[in-house]
Amino acid sequence: MTIGLKSFIKRSLQVAVGAAMILPAALIEAVELKDNAPVTYTVKKNDTLWDIASLFLDQPWLWPELWRNNTQIENPHLIYPGDVLTIRFVDGEPVLEVQRDKTFLTISPDMVRTVKPSPIGVLPWSTLATYISQNEIVEQQDYDLLPYLLGNQSGGIRFVSDDLVLSRSFGRPDDQYRVVRKQFTIKNLDGEVVGIQINHIADAEIVEDEAASQWLVKVSDSNLEAQRGDRLYSGEFTGAQDMTLQPATDQKGHVIGNLHQHELLGKGDVVIVDLGSDALEPGTVMGIYAQGPDIIDGERPQYASEASAVRSVFNDGSKVSQPALKIGELIIFKTFDKASYGIISRSRDLVKTGAIVAKP
Repeated sequence: MTIGLKSFIKRSLQVAVGAAMILPAALIEAVELKDNAPVTYTVKKNDTLWDIASLFLDQPWLWPELWRNNTQIENPHLIYPGDVLTIRFVDGEPVLEVQRDKTFLTISPDMVRTVKPSPIGVLPWSTLATYISQNEIVEQQDYDLLPYLLGNQSGGIRFVSDDLVLSRSFGRPDDQYRVVRKQFTIKNLDGEVVGIQINHIADAEIVEDEAASQWLVKVSDSNLEAQRGDRLYSGEFTGAQDMTLQPATDQKGHVIGNLHQHELLGKGDVVIVDLGSDALEPGTVMGIYAQGPDIIDGERPQYASEASAVRSVFNDGSKVSQPALKIGELIIFKTFDKASYGIISRSRDLVKTGAIVAKP
């Protein structure tokens, strides 16, 4: 007869309680294992700790708890394809045990080489890359100073790879540029400008920079047709890095936009949150929370947004604020001075601008 892992765990905990007479509740609740979690799992190539933790936990960012009492391996990041992970119990708490095949050695007269596959990553950039374009958020004043395309000798209005285009210049030229286009101005919920959202159009390189206040540039690797007025942004796309995930703690902010200005968002969509690099780092996991409108309690309860309800301006306790309910999770993958990008990794409801982001 096959029993579920959670039933097996509960029986084990009951045995532990019977033996010790009492088991502190904090120990039982430290890690909540999924009902359908496997008893054993063999690590496969391209697995990540996030993938594996998701098999065992509803809250995969708590994966360090599964390793806390493990004395077999000092660094849980260094687990390898072929390793067998098995749930066991230490003081009534589930931990993962690693069973590993012996290491093979190739011996030659002048060297000893250890043959071992590469360790698995945590959250590789390749997992996110299909959802993400080369977007950036720049300060308004910095955007206004970017060089921009003017036109070409044939009087064209659209430019593709290998086209030579005259550009207005500012400052000293760099070796490489990206042609970018303003998508929209990003504002926080108070209406303050956070930055300019720009989209990657093509690459460009300087061909001639001798003319006063002008450059001749060659367009290359076009994603879209460049246009007059598109800006030249120095440097390569940054942020494409594997990430170690950790939960947010006391950070709290809001979703203030998304890459494509959609009204309703779900899993796989990239959102903009109003927390910058001073508050977040790539790999931070945050919960997404939605809060319903305030309610004016009276003979006929009404939402505060309804016309007749706004008359209730007295601080008489009639205003009821609804609790914020968790509707999903996101992973921060790139930060800027005043804002950050996050990808929605889970959602049980549609996410809208204004949603709260906080510890998961």
